[in-house]
Amino acid sequence: MAEASRWQQPGTSKPKLHYRKDVEIRTTLQELLLYLIFLINLCILTFGMVNPHMYYLNKVMSSLFLDTSVAGEERTNFKSIRSITDFWKFMEGPLLEGLYWDSWYNNQNLYNLHNSSRIYYENILLGVPRVRQLKVRNNTCKVYSSFRSLMSECYDTYTSKNEDLSEFGLNTDTEWKYSSSKTNSPVYWGYVGVYQDGGYIFTLSKSKPETKTKFVDLRLNSWITRGTRVIFIDFSLYNANVNLFCIIRLVAEFPATGGILTSWQFYSVKLLRYVSYYDYFIASCEIIFCIFLIVFTIQEAIKIKEFKFAYFKSIWNWLELLLLLLCFLSVSFYAYCNIQTFLLLGKLLQNTEKYSDFYFLAYWHIYYNNMIAITIFFAWIKIFKFISFNKTMSQLSSTLSRCIKDIVGFAIMFFIIFFAYAQLGFLVFGSQVDDFSTFQNSIFAQFRIVLGDFNFAGIQQANWILGPIYFITFIFFVFFVLLNMFLAIINDTYAEVKADYAIGRRPDFELGKMIKKGYNDALEKLKLKKAEKDEDKKMKTSEDLAEQARREGFDENEIKRAEQMKKWKERLEEKYYSAEIQDDYQPVTQQEFRDGTTTKYKMKF
Repeated sequence: MAEASRWQQPGTSKPKLHYRKDVEIRTTLQELLLYLIFLINLCILTFGMVNPHMYYLNKVMSSLFLDTSVAGEERTNFKSIRSITDFWKFMEGPLLEGLYWDSWYNNQNLYNLHNSSRIYYENILLGVPRVRQLKVRNNTCKVYSSFRSLMSECYDTYTSKNEDLSEFGLNTDTEWKYSSSKTNSPVYWGYVGVYQDGGYIFTLSKSKPETKTKFVDLRLNSWITRGTRVIFIDFSLYNANVNLFCIIRLVAEFPATGGILTSWQFYSVKLLRYVSYYDYFIASCEIIFCIFLIVFTIQEAIKIKEFKFAYFKSIWNWLELLLLLLCFLSVSFYAYCNIQTFLLLGKLLQNTEKYSDFYFLAYWHIYYNNMIAITIFFAWIKIFKFISFNKTMSQLSSTLSRCIKDIVGFAIMFFIIFFAYAQLGFLVFGSQVDDFSTFQNSIFAQFRIVLGDFNFAGIQQANWILGPIYFITFIFFVFFVLLNMFLAIINDTYAEVKADYAIGRRPDFELGKMIKKGYNDALEKLKLKKAEKDEDKKMKTSEDLAEQARREGFDENEIKRAEQMKKWKERLEEKYYSAEIQDDYQPVTQQEFRDGTTTKYKMKF
């Protein structure tokens, strides 16, 4: 008995260790199932926000206002505008025809003309469209002394300091007088400037002939001047068939270099959120989401209180905090958007003779959509926290964690060379090649070169000596050398991890075993699978291990000794750790112990 007591003294008894491990595994499994319910609820909530008709509504409106050509000039549409003449042709042609749908295709009147226009007969024009321009003052830049005799006027790029606020032209209506902003609309980031609200504004009439006359008067009286830097065309639509608002903004920038740069925004949003039964189901998911958020917040607060500073040593805990922060931000954005919609929507729909500024509401709804998209991205990433139940995912995680230091060192070297080439490309080709027109574009162009998307002819044409040298050396050093070094780091680390897993240095996939066992037990209870006897399970396991050992190159003698080692281990556990037969034991002989130990080390090395 003295020999047996020596085996039982150190540590906790095996039944207690098994109990603790089972409790830990069951707790992890419960957390996983609870989190999967939360993730499914979040997916339903986010997909409920997005209507597939949003894309088609944006597409049909962009096709109408961007791709429709001027009558008699097939190549002139909003996208191809390059001069003030082209701009007025668009205003008096495709824009006018697209905004006013007075009758059915057979010239039959469908509704009272005093009501709003119905674009494509289905989309109600809310209020009236608005056109506004921002200008800069004369002499906002300096003309070199040698050229003052040739040029006395100078209009700088647009900034709030250079903005012109004075009256001009006929000085009769609002389009000739500066109007300050009366709404909370955000600034607009254009190609060559950041533009504020306000400016020289006029709204269109509900009558098509009156609007056309207005455009002609403005063109003849030179409403667009040399100081004009941007013109915005804003209007909003509502489609009751799909319960969507479409907020449209067409922008024409007049850079100081001359010409016109066009851009556009089409925002299809659902401002009236709770209309159908499905909308109320989404509302219930939102309530469940808030309950989950409160529960998870309380859980993390308890963990921080219990573990204190040790809590912040785990990367998964930081991910938990980030996810909670994003969830609270999403709830805040959601509350703000709904409050603003409740306060402003009724006022915007009351007066149909004025411009209804839905751009502010659409802007914040788009931000809310972006926030919830980032939230669900990190929510899916958190699934990796529970990867211990899968061998392949565990190998991926181990590979990335082992090679992170090598990757960081490689990244420093990579980006030094990458940014050096980016600056070289920007300085050499920036004035002639669009892909290198800015430093940011140069960086993105080099990523595209790595992926095989490049314009070698443009680079060569810009500089026939440095162009080919830049391209060839970049491909050699970045594509052939650095990227292959990166792949070599990943491959070597993965080979090490796989070798460690092969010799047994791997985590115990107990969670996966429990899931598999529960699945098999459920099939057996439903009589969909025949129950296996314990002897059959042991035999099957031994045969699988022996077959795996043969595939890995072990000879038959080593496999037999390993089986003997396994039997000796089972016998040892049964004799000295089992509470059922502690009194009736037979000590392991020295020869058995020696044979088992020898086999163990031989199999290990």
